[in-house]
Amino acid sequence: MAKKEESHICEEQRFRSLYEQHAKPLHDFLYYKFGEEVHAKDKVQDAFVTLWNNCKKVSLAKAKSYLFTVANNFALNDMKHKKVVLKYKNIKPQSVTHQNPQFLLEEKQYLDRYQKALAMLGEEQRVAFMLNKVEGKSHQEIADLLGVTKKVVEYRIYSALKQLKLNLDDFSV
Repeated sequence: MAKKEESHICEEQRFRSLYEQHAKPLHDFLYYKFGEEVHAKDKVQDAFVTLWNNCKKVSLAKAKSYLFTVANNFALNDMKHKKVVLKYKNIKPQSVTHQNPQFLLEEKQYLDRYQKALAMLGEEQRVAFMLNKVEGKSHQEIADLLGVTKKVVEYRIYSALKQLKLNLDDFSV
């Protein structure tokens, strides 16, 4: 009967002895294997708590093996969890708009009207206007690019704006 009593580790003194004997080597094992990525002290404590919860099932002879296996599994699970978190952290969410469907529809309609109004401009006006407003080029840069004077570029942009305002009377240009 005495042999069966010693086979499990639920006695406080025996468990304390196990802790004192295996806590440091277990910590070192986890630290050397996983480094800073896994909190070795926490995993050691978790392993001993699990051992205590299962003390009647684990014999004294298998306690060390049980501790190292459980601690290693906790560390591996923690690493897997961190990989999943990192994976989802790097995934950019789809663009979410907090605008109502009415606004989105009107925006599309205005964009269509704007593109049609741009298409109605003469090529020279449209090119000068787009270079200035879309690409942000100065009047002098556009003049040099097109081989015309700065005054011609200014006139083309001015006339394009004037025509756009007429075609898009309720639209701010």
